[in-house]
Amino acid sequence: MIADYLIIGQGVAGSVLAWTLDRRGKRVVLVGSSGRPSASLAAAGIFNPLTGKKLVRTWKADQLFPFLHRFYGEIEQSLGIRFLHRTNIYRPYRSIEEQNTYLAQTSDPSIAQFVLEKTEDDRYGPYIHNPYGGLEVTGSGWVDLPVFLPAVRAYFTEKEQYVEAEFDYGQMEIRDDGVVWQGRQYRKLICCDGPYGGQNPLFGWLPFNPVKGQTLDILPETYGVDRIINQGIFIMPVDSGICRVGATYTWHDINWQTTEDGREFIEQKLRSLLKVPYRVVGQRAGIRPATKDRRPFIGLHPAHPAVAIFGGLGTKGVSLAPYFADRFAEFLEGRKELEEEVNIERVFSLYYKSK
Repeated sequence: MIADYLIIGQGVAGSVLAWTLDRRGKRVVLVGSSGRPSASLAAAGIFNPLTGKKLVRTWKADQLFPFLHRFYGEIEQSLGIRFLHRTNIYRPYRSIEEQNTYLAQTSDPSIAQFVLEKTEDDRYGPYIHNPYGGLEVTGSGWVDLPVFLPAVRAYFTEKEQYVEAEFDYGQMEIRDDGVVWQGRQYRKLICCDGPYGGQNPLFGWLPFNPVKGQTLDILPETYGVDRIINQGIFIMPVDSGICRVGATYTWHDINWQTTEDGREFIEQKLRSLLKVPYRVVGQRAGIRPATKDRRPFIGLHPAHPAVAIFGGLGTKGVSLAPYFADRFAEFLEGRKELEEEVNIERVFSLYYKSK
């Protein structure tokens, strides 16, 4: 029996795409390597429609956010688990000037739809430095990836469609009408390698721009905030009084090791934001699969139409994956074209230059 899709990588990208195609009645075989360091398991999983110091709308927010809420919510119902945490993000103003700037921006309906009309600053005051008050972003939250990813793996394992393996691209055969791996034929191979995409022999020519990030787990002495705080860093309540704090962004020393410099950077920002004493109980590092133009890499290989990629989701994988997995499924089924901004055809010239 010929399966439809062989998906390599069981991070956010691979898991979301596998679920999307499975729900469309396609036979998917998902390959993961749980022994490998995982960008997804190190990520905080935050989704936020208004980001950055200048309060910028996330790219395609109107499409991404309604879609992700439905997508993850349906998986929760289907599997009977909880991993989607819908919560506002409180952004304390750094100054009166920033307060005035942000309030002026909220007169724009495209921004206002994601801002709470009245913020209760007093509820944060005992724990967070907010002398100028703050703004509260709605439509935001986080996905508990250490719950979501194993649940997807268990789902495909039960269907006998999950393979635990360190995939070796040298052990497959690419044909015009599909690929053969371990004696089985698949209509298409889809690479969802995440931060390992640059090492993929089929897609190493793509302009990846991996970013290392570190976070801390802290235990505040007392903390009565159930929302995410964001001011230069984020503070996110996770479980049993523990908060995740981060993150760093570095484009050098791209590895999976935590560093003292990373811890000091986060703690320096944390001390100016958090009022209450705390102790650090954990530290983690991850590599984000970012790209040079900050847009995903989705599409078919220029020389092998049976090989595709769904990756390069960067720091917003949780937000981008559901919507673009759906768009990619439509493309693979011949119903719609891919958007030019994400289609790897935009950088095909790099492939031909590499030959």
